[in-house]
Amino acid sequence: MDRNTTIAFILIGAILVIWLYINAPEPVKNPNLQTDSTTVVIDSLQKEKQKPVKEDVLTNPEQVTEKSLAIEDTTLGKFFTISDKEGRIITIENDNFIVELSTKGANFHKVFLKKFRNWYSLNGNGSEDYYKTSVQLINYKKGNTYDLLFVSTDGKRVNTSYLLFDSDHYKSRYVINNDDSLTINFTLNLTGGRKIIKRYTFYGDKYAIKSDIELIKMGDVISNNAYDLAWNNGLRFVEKNSVDEATYSNSSVYSGGEQVIVDASTIGEIEQKDFNGSIDWIAVRNKYFTAVIVPDNPQNVEGAYIEGESVATNNHGGVAEYYNNRLTLPFRNTDFEKKSFTLFIGPVDYNTLKELGHNLQALVDFGSFFGLKFIVRPIAEHILLPLFNFLHGFIPNYGFVIIVFSIIIKIVVYPLTKQSYQSMKKMQLLQPKIQEIKEKYKDDPQKLNKETMKLYKTYGVNPAGGCLPMLLQMPIFIALWGLFRSAIELRQQPFMLWIKDLSQPDIIYDLGFKLPLVGIQELSGLAILMGITTFIQQKMTMKDPKQASMVYIMPVFLTILFMSFPSGLNLYYFLFNLLSIIQQQYINLQHNGMELVPVKNPKKQGFMGRLMEAAEQQSKSKPKKR
Repeated sequence: MDRNTTIAFILIGAILVIWLYINAPEPVKNPNLQTDSTTVVIDSLQKEKQKPVKEDVLTNPEQVTEKSLAIEDTTLGKFFTISDKEGRIITIENDNFIVELSTKGANFHKVFLKKFRNWYSLNGNGSEDYYKTSVQLINYKKGNTYDLLFVSTDGKRVNTSYLLFDSDHYKSRYVINNDDSLTINFTLNLTGGRKIIKRYTFYGDKYAIKSDIELIKMGDVISNNAYDLAWNNGLRFVEKNSVDEATYSNSSVYSGGEQVIVDASTIGEIEQKDFNGSIDWIAVRNKYFTAVIVPDNPQNVEGAYIEGESVATNNHGGVAEYYNNRLTLPFRNTDFEKKSFTLFIGPVDYNTLKELGHNLQALVDFGSFFGLKFIVRPIAEHILLPLFNFLHGFIPNYGFVIIVFSIIIKIVVYPLTKQSYQSMKKMQLLQPKIQEIKEKYKDDPQKLNKETMKLYKTYGVNPAGGCLPMLLQMPIFIALWGLFRSAIELRQQPFMLWIKDLSQPDIIYDLGFKLPLVGIQELSGLAILMGITTFIQQKMTMKDPKQASMVYIMPVFLTILFMSFPSGLNLYYFLFNLLSIIQQQYINLQHNGMELVPVKNPKKQGFMGRLMEAAEQQSKSKPKKR
């Protein structure tokens, strides 16, 4: 969770406790989001100089090339020669993606996801359009990825990205479907029968790719008894708003049942982290997509390393993040060594990732709030998301799914909100009596507190009765917040009228300039509707003249916050507010003419009452000053 998110939740939680009338969680205060062209972002970043990963061992491809060429022109010692030829591209297409592999490095050049369109694409129904309309995830302009890195016995830092492999497949394109599979071998032939083999197996209906790394007679080539398997340059940013996409971009390692995330969220600063021991998987992601390397045997991994950097672009406040990931693998100096992996390059979709096993569903971010993740995630993972997908099973339009979903959630929390409204109503009726006590004991605070608690007890009113039910709802609302902000199900899903994409703000008007202080330029229709319903709700609950300013301040504050949030999230909160107004009006009609009546059998004195009484007794026991 970013700093602005944390601050916003703290402020919102404080407001809930103090004013006792907010019945929905307030959103994260996010930076003003700017629209951004992915193409411009990537192109502008080519000019950024990539910083070295480590000075003592293997560095990034650019650094290897510079140092090697400076010493021996095009050679990497006696074993390797950097090829000046362009690699041959072999294309594999299945039901889910189009993968371009290059014989230069035997690595990934491009990966198009056929079921997911670019934000600027208007169509993409035919296979001939996939190259123009589909999401492409590899930062190929910064270099292909998925390479071996090691130090040779003659002291050269080797990156296979610059070496030319032979392939056992000579066609330029292969198409596989359904239950079909295709295995392609890439071989780097060295002298003396030494070989490096990279093998890929593709399946017709899966995102998962099997990968084998074989080292033959490399004992006198690879030093330090180790080599690295690297995924460099992260994933390409593919959303219109790069700042929002950067919020969810990170790299992570899963080991020992725990996911550790490295998030390069500060522009210009490099985040680095080393991991020792067995690794279950290592991943990099943007908002909706991920690339994961899963070792078949985690015990065959000695550690991992992640480096990330956030870079400001020249495109109106745009941001891009790059991550270099490495798995450190042991080398036993035998004539034949093989390591196997599963690669996943595809959507951050809960069900898809869970089917693969290895706890990959941990990549789905449902949001959190300090230590509440252990509560929030199970609610989102096992209740809210299954309900959301169940409703979509027979309601095709996600906008209407959100409408039905909000009604169901409102019904579920109805007992809590009803109790809260009733408690607030009693507190309002009790205010005149509280004012009398305040006037009577204004010079004796302890007596004032005791008599106030006695008054609550007499009429059976719990001063926390309005707050506690709302706090009990907070984990649900935080889970909903995370679900609607990052669910790939809502990506590019239209609703109706002006709402064309539930994962993006529903812009109804562009001012053409930024408003001072708040930085808002584009107006969201649903955010305005949410603000109006918040104002009505405040007006119905706020009776204390001293709090009258809050009736106007809070709706304006929340409207500004919601301007840049996804329309799916705004739609949910607007509907929830609307249903809350209806519920509150119904409860008010039910309790018109309510009178406070002393309870016959008051409950035992609560914690606050006992605390006040103890303070009073302590005060009486102190000797009076002369």
